[in-house]
Amino acid sequence: MKETSNSRRNFIKSATLAAASFMIVPRHVLGGQGFVAPSDKLSIAGIGVGGKGYGDIMSFHKSGKAEIAFLCDVDDRRAAGAVKSFPKAKYYRDYREMLDKEHKHIDAISISTPDHNHAIQTLAAMELGKHVYVQKPLTHDVWEARVLTDAAKKYKVVTQMGNQGASNDGPREIREWYEAGLIGDVHTIYCWTDRPVWPSGIPWPTQTAPVPNELDWDLWLGTAPYKDYIEKLVPFNWRGWWDYGTGALGDMGCHLLEVPFSTLGLQYVQDVQASVGTIYVDEFKRGYFPESCPPSSHVTMTFPKTEKTAGPVTLHWMDGGIQPARPDELEPNEIFGDGGNGILFIGTKGKLLADTYGDNARLLPTSRKESVAQKYARVPGKASGHYAQWVEACIAGYGNMEVSAPFDISGPLTEAILMANLAIRGADLKVDGKFPGRNLKLLWDKDKMKVSNFDLVNQFVKREYRQGWEIDYSI
Repeated sequence: MKETSNSRRNFIKSATLAAASFMIVPRHVLGGQGFVAPSDKLSIAGIGVGGKGYGDIMSFHKSGKAEIAFLCDVDDRRAAGAVKSFPKAKYYRDYREMLDKEHKHIDAISISTPDHNHAIQTLAAMELGKHVYVQKPLTHDVWEARVLTDAAKKYKVVTQMGNQGASNDGPREIREWYEAGLIGDVHTIYCWTDRPVWPSGIPWPTQTAPVPNELDWDLWLGTAPYKDYIEKLVPFNWRGWWDYGTGALGDMGCHLLEVPFSTLGLQYVQDVQASVGTIYVDEFKRGYFPESCPPSSHVTMTFPKTEKTAGPVTLHWMDGGIQPARPDELEPNEIFGDGGNGILFIGTKGKLLADTYGDNARLLPTSRKESVAQKYARVPGKASGHYAQWVEACIAGYGNMEVSAPFDISGPLTEAILMANLAIRGADLKVDGKFPGRNLKLLWDKDKMKVSNFDLVNQFVKREYRQGWEIDYSI
């Protein structure tokens, strides 16, 4: 690493070794079992430290090898828990000010803000040579996902997306079963969720509200168009609005699609189509609220053949309580997935069912029991190990240790999820009273990053940023 903090580390280590060259003693002997010298700790700054962000920095702290040195949040109410837990950490509201003043003292940055600000904050950190941990989904737009994937390679920093299930045993076990041929060649996959659990398919409220004193509304908006503050948008319901969130796919897609991606080696979507649920404002009149994510959707994506498949793969995504037909092999009273979410692989020799994160994987019928040799090493601690793994990799330095969800994996995964959203938004585009995208299969040109047969939807590949919040990056 090129940063001053790391130079300081190297100096301390070199000076210590020179002074004690006559008697080199293991550090744990000097400091006790499990002792971690301050010079070996990762200095972390958190951007967005309430809710999930608070859980993230606490998990880094529990690894024993991280120092939470700086906190940043636009909402003092949400940050209160982190400020209390880490009283020595310096607190900022504006991440730009923090990076400008403190970058020499920061090794790595954890980002857990609303989706619309992920990319601009992450890119700013990587441009300073900082390792990054970013909550899912990695970005808000397709173009941003490609940017962060490219930037991670360019700046040679350790990256991890916050889909902690990628470090669970389930995805590795499923990969082992598939590669052992237990279900043959997979050609069709279903992933479904009971999300959204926030308001969707509704009009933007007409009544504004005063901005709470503890919240910097302009900083919260960031890249998004300016709008007056409304009640209940912060801290959670932003997920249902396209300006800020990415709907049910953004919330659960990374947790569910990661399993088929890692199992089959999927990459970029070939084509995608969608149907969306609608809201009726009264018994006879259907509402049209394009600012809001729909209450339900069914998206069908086609992925090209990979080294692990015999041909193209069709992946169905369903949300809002929509589920695929129950497999004949599943007994009438057996739970389908985990009840609200699930993953179903259909292969030429059988079927495999799993819960969120790929947990509780079982062959169908469930009476079928088979075992294969363990091929892939498990991550100690599973979900908690997802955090410790990133801390260890940052300390080891770029390229010296693998992580479960680096941007070269989580970038294309996020891009596929956002392509599904592209189809959803295309299906909901109203032009002259009609919906021209509702019956189309969108053809994706991955190299040009555009839909080749329905240009109207390309406006969502890379959105317009608010003045002063533009992202300047060339791929």
